Amino acid sequence: MKVRNLLLLFSLVLSISNLSAQIVPERQWPGYRGYYASGVLDNAGLPAKFDVNKMTNVRWKIPIPGMGISSPAVWGDRLFITTAISQEDNAGFKTGIYGDVTPVNDESVHSWKIYCIDKNTGKILWERTPYTGVPAVKRHPKSTHANTTVAVDGNYAVVFFGSEGLYCYDFNGNLQWKKDFGVLRSAFFIMKNAEWEFASSPIIHNGKVIIQCDVLENSFLAVYDVKTGRELWKADRDEYPGWCTPNIYYHNDREYIAVNGFKHRGGYDLATGKEIWKMSGGGDIQIPTPIIGKGLVYFNSAHGKFSPIIAVRTSATGDITLDDGETSNSGILWYKPRGGSYMHTMLLYRDRLYNVNWNGTVNCLDPLTGEEIYNARLGRVKSFIASPVASDGKIYIVDEEGMVYIIQDGSSFKLLDEIPLNDICMTAPAITDGMIFFRTSKHLIAVGTR
Repeated sequence: MKVRNLLLLFSLVLSISNLSAQIVPERQWPGYRGYYASGVLDNAGLPAKFDVNKMTNVRWKIPIPGMGISSPAVWGDRLFITTAISQEDNAGFKTGIYGDVTPVNDESVHSWKIYCIDKNTGKILWERTPYTGVPAVKRHPKSTHANTTVAVDGNYAVVFFGSEGLYCYDFNGNLQWKKDFGVLRSAFFIMKNAEWEFASSPIIHNGKVIIQCDVLENSFLAVYDVKTGRELWKADRDEYPGWCTPNIYYHNDREYIAVNGFKHRGGYDLATGKEIWKMSGGGDIQIPTPIIGKGLVYFNSAHGKFSPIIAVRTSATGDITLDDGETSNSGILWYKPRGGSYMHTMLLYRDRLYNVNWNGTVNCLDPLTGEEIYNARLGRVKSFIASPVASDGKIYIVDEEGMVYIIQDGSSFKLLDEIPLNDICMTAPAITDGMIFFRTSKHLIAVGTR
């Protein structure tokens, strides 16, 4: 009888504990750039300073084998990350700013992996190898075969390896379903042998998995049931290859998908797949993810002749392509023809819109008018790939050499600190309560007070 009472008491305590520890979705980092790709988590209590060499305010640092430029995703106490391991790790990998687009000639066998890690200790809870084989598509010298960030929702982890497949695991590492789309050729549309490898991350929203596949042949946008993998709809797209990750926006309590593009930037009804609005123009290799806020969807891109920043109204419908000389219309609040970034997803933080460029230029704009607030330069002729993130009034920007620049959010530029990671870094950091995670070429680093 005493044993039974103790078990009942233990069960009650456990239930209360679970209720008190309920996870708030808004406090998670469920995919590329966090909650709705915002790159923001306030009230996180990150340390003001840290030192990787001395391990000051560094909770843990673990090696991640192979190559990957996917960012960490975090839900509760679990962190997820991907990599691709081969005998030719780092072959042909080249940082910096250069014009060579010749792909890396690596036909060695690769193992694509997903890791589930205890975010508090760095202990690997489980790892899975969804696919092993020779890559179907070559990679750019600054790319890897594991570019896409895992999407998580507390129950499922979805990982997309392009031509090597889409996979869904539960949080215990059990494979739930998988899909093979054949070869998805991410390559330069005017130089088709200049292959990059796939890089559009999946997202999970209200039980649905959304993927954007802008490739050389048969581009599409598709939605699947996260539990079963059942296709809900698939929309063909006439678009050049790109690396865009989609996002979700709302209008009149209805859910829509926003996708970046050159020929076909647009919005789709999440429930039906119906195209709501579209426009063309901009950089002709579309990479940055659209971001949402203030009743607007913000887009940027930069390749070829154009590098625009565009603020599209969430109420937009129809073809909203601007005529020559126009900077606004019924669907577009404002349009800047120059200043967009090639690689970086913008950061809408509090009352300012931040745009970072390859050379470390930080352009701060008024999000409602597009007017420039300030323009400043970080670093010393270095290359920046990782998109910025923000917490508690501070913005974190990392260059390729692994220098973390921390700037103050505000109407004037203020550099607070420069902290080296001592390794190549090409991925956006991830933030959780009390910690910020940096993925370098060799390690995963958890910065936070103990």
